[in-house]
Amino acid sequence: MTDIFDFSPKVDDYAVMGNPISHSKSPAIHAQFAQQTKQAIQYTAIHVDLGGFAQAVGNFTASGGKGLNVTVPFKQEAWALADERSERAERAGAVNTLIVKDKKIIGDNTDGIGLVRDLTENKQLTLKDARILLMGAGGAARGVLLPLLDQQPAQLTIVNRTAEKARDLAEAFADMGKVEACGYEALAGQSFDLIINATAASLQGALPPLPDSLIAEGGACYDMMYSSEPTPFMQWCRQQGADKVYDGLGMLVEQAAESFYLWRGVRPQTTEVIEALRRELI
Repeated sequence: MTDIFDFSPKVDDYAVMGNPISHSKSPAIHAQFAQQTKQAIQYTAIHVDLGGFAQAVGNFTASGGKGLNVTVPFKQEAWALADERSERAERAGAVNTLIVKDKKIIGDNTDGIGLVRDLTENKQLTLKDARILLMGAGGAARGVLLPLLDQQPAQLTIVNRTAEKARDLAEAFADMGKVEACGYEALAGQSFDLIINATAASLQGALPPLPDSLIAEGGACYDMMYSSEPTPFMQWCRQQGADKVYDGLGMLVEQAAESFYLWRGVRPQTTEVIEALRRELI
């Protein structure tokens, strides 16, 4: 006889959407968060065909889905699709987290706060009054600018191969703090306490044209990409004598933790999850 009373907790559905998506570590990360915080959720990875994002989100929410992570190339589409957006999503011009609430879709961007948490809490770096160089002026750079400027650095310089694009981005955030912009040729003679690589160069095994003596004494370098081996940017930093050189694995986990918190109201611990992913990479 089947028991008509089911006391098992209701399992809420979450997912990450992207193209490609098979490489995503998000399902493993959120499974660990759920186990740690005892949350009844199911998290899957969904491959979405180009041109099919809005329909995929509609199907997901119609079937009761509670929230989504969004990765390339759909972050701008997610921004446009959201009924409401947080300030950081509005500024970023991109959304990586969708929250379904009261039949509305709320868009947020957790990339920047994920970066800042990794830098300040995991790496114990002080961003206040620091001189920061942000390499790149694309979506990745734009997504982290507001949280970085909230830390009140002494200056934040955006450098890009196309200097005009860097200047446009600096102008868009000029009301938030001291933001400057330049091309790589203008970096000679300058030095920075923290250099952040937000370009896609590491994915192509390339390195932007950085001059020597760019890293201040005791300075740090951070590549938003991650891999099992040091990226070309990280190798350059080591050759320049930097002893604080990091990749973006911690940022990946921290941005996921912020998404989890927005969905569930519980903030997971990240240290063990970062360490577990690091072991898998080796």
